[in-house]
Amino acid sequence: MGLSAAALLWGLPGLLLTIALQPALSPCPAQASVPAHRDYCVLGAGPAGLQMAYFLQRAGRDYAVFERAPGPGSFFTRYPRHRKLISINKRYTGKANAEFNLRHDWNSLLSHDPRLLFRHYSNAYFPDAGDMVRYLGDFAERLGLHVLYNTTIAHVTLNKDQRAWNGHYFILTDHKGQAYQCSVLLVATGLSVPNQVDFPGSEYVDGYESVSVDPKDFVGQNVLILGRGNSAFETAENILGVTNFIHMLSRSRVRLSWATHYVGDLRAVNNGLLDTYQLKSLDGLLESDLTDLAVLKDHEGKFHVTLKFFLEEGNRSADAVPLPQDDNDNFALRVAYDRVIRCLGWNFDFSIFSRSLRLSAGGELSKKYPLVKASYESKGSRGLFVLGTASHSVDYRKSAGGFIHGFRYTVRAVHRLLERRHHGVTWPSTEHPITQLASAIIRRVNEASGLYQMFSVLADAVLLKENATAFEYLEEFPMQMLAQLETITGRRARHGLFVINMEYGRNFSGPDKDVFFYDRSVGHTEDAWLSNFLHPVIYYYRHLPTEQEVRFRPAGWPLPRPTAIHHIVEDFLTDWTAPVGHILPLRRFLENCLDTDLRSFYAESCFLFALTRQKLPPFCQQGYLRKQGLVGTESLHQHGVESGLLWDYATVGRGDGGQQPGNHGPGQHPLAPGPPVSPFDSNKEEL
Repeated sequence: MGLSAAALLWGLPGLLLTIALQPALSPCPAQASVPAHRDYCVLGAGPAGLQMAYFLQRAGRDYAVFERAPGPGSFFTRYPRHRKLISINKRYTGKANAEFNLRHDWNSLLSHDPRLLFRHYSNAYFPDAGDMVRYLGDFAERLGLHVLYNTTIAHVTLNKDQRAWNGHYFILTDHKGQAYQCSVLLVATGLSVPNQVDFPGSEYVDGYESVSVDPKDFVGQNVLILGRGNSAFETAENILGVTNFIHMLSRSRVRLSWATHYVGDLRAVNNGLLDTYQLKSLDGLLESDLTDLAVLKDHEGKFHVTLKFFLEEGNRSADAVPLPQDDNDNFALRVAYDRVIRCLGWNFDFSIFSRSLRLSAGGELSKKYPLVKASYESKGSRGLFVLGTASHSVDYRKSAGGFIHGFRYTVRAVHRLLERRHHGVTWPSTEHPITQLASAIIRRVNEASGLYQMFSVLADAVLLKENATAFEYLEEFPMQMLAQLETITGRRARHGLFVINMEYGRNFSGPDKDVFFYDRSVGHTEDAWLSNFLHPVIYYYRHLPTEQEVRFRPAGWPLPRPTAIHHIVEDFLTDWTAPVGHILPLRRFLENCLDTDLRSFYAESCFLFALTRQKLPPFCQQGYLRKQGLVGTESLHQHGVESGLLWDYATVGRGDGGQQPGNHGPGQHPLAPGPPVSPFDSNKEEL
């Protein structure tokens, strides 16, 4: 029935072989076009991309990182142009605690390998950018991260499919036409498009990304720099000693990082031009909106600045266009310049993303950053997350989320969210008896780097158990997602919760603030709520706040108004361990919220409470009544007797009345005589 001559010749065995080989021999366009699938695709092998790759690999997930360059950290191979990073590399703190030391290490990524700390790669406080490239290369290689180098993703779009985790797949197409299918897309491409302002004569302007970095090229020149950030001042610092003068022009005033407490504002290491300006050494700062200006080139190749208002169409000669001089002929920019340099920062590259992903749509920062939620997930596409510098819209000018020492923690938070959403892994937590609540909080505010660096963005959550007998401690949860805590973490918050956050004083930071004013420090516990410098703040809620409460929280508040709030008074050493100034007020606050006694008691006091009270303090319930406690020694007992804290049972009944603490007379000890039960056998409380 239609058998070929070859099949008839070969017989039945040959026919069967032909049928078996047919799928392999025949072309199958449908199957050939199916893209390679990954559960997780990471765009970019910079610090954020590698950090996410590390967490995915440790969790055993199916992922791939796509990097267009031949190695990781390609941004740092070119930038900063003058090679000095402004992220500090503080190698010595006097502490051995690794978590605490990360507070002052702004370059290391998180890993289990102590060799992969940046302090092993540079001795400089402000390291060279080349050291960062070397560090990231070792990080990827030693940890065996799955990175596809020399792979440029040229286009990203959606393919709707109800079988997909998020209702669609992300289709990535590289420069060779190879397609990849991803369930979750993690964008860690940073900011790579120079910010440009279009004004007449902008074609004469040199860009920060291409201008010479050799000071010899600027000897004896008049230079105008457009911009007022670190890249502008970094450029000025490089040529300050060889130019006639440098003028800096921007619409915004100078924002000093020590005044704003924002690491992205002007750092002291770059601000030499402020000295020469204020000390009248010809350099200077000017304010103007760049879109109102025009730059003209004269017949000698010099550049003149005027207003667009004076620029008549068809007449672009600098000799013919008037300058906006006032009655005294002292227009500040009337001098001619040899160079005009643009240093206006960077924007996100939206060009490779299909409009169906809806990454950009309105908003003040929509040109600079993709639109994301507080969870770092795109507002337009479920399953698309933005990591690293490009995610900074969540905390722009508020915290450190645009920098390594901040986003290494926000990347970890995103990974924990994904683990819960797609793999049913609950947010990591530890459970403790309620008697350890104050100690747990004190430990975290004194050690935790994520809380310290991502202040007012990431916070710890303490979820109370029924009757406040125990608590569950969750670390570094995105504060603005508090209403969704149960869904995101898989943990229950049915009996109230505490939120531990770090904050500056609300009126302390800002470009107009003098942060060095006299009496800036608050030292008294009763004034803790007036603390200016970074300090811990504890919020107590009887019930988990709703979405509406989070959204319409009071202006300037990172969280909705709580049932109760407690500020731990600021400390010059950022060491919140003072028994009277820090620990005691915190414990009393917690006790008032929980309506319970959180003190630690000696055995004798617990015994007395058992005889005289209907409800024992938690410490006695969880320790003494379960025969748990510290074992005494003779030397500790003798010290207690000599200090008047303990009874000397050995002398009771000898007729001399013994040595008795307090005002009890001979033979009036409230308890029957017996052997010492503990060196901590008194009714004195432990702070």
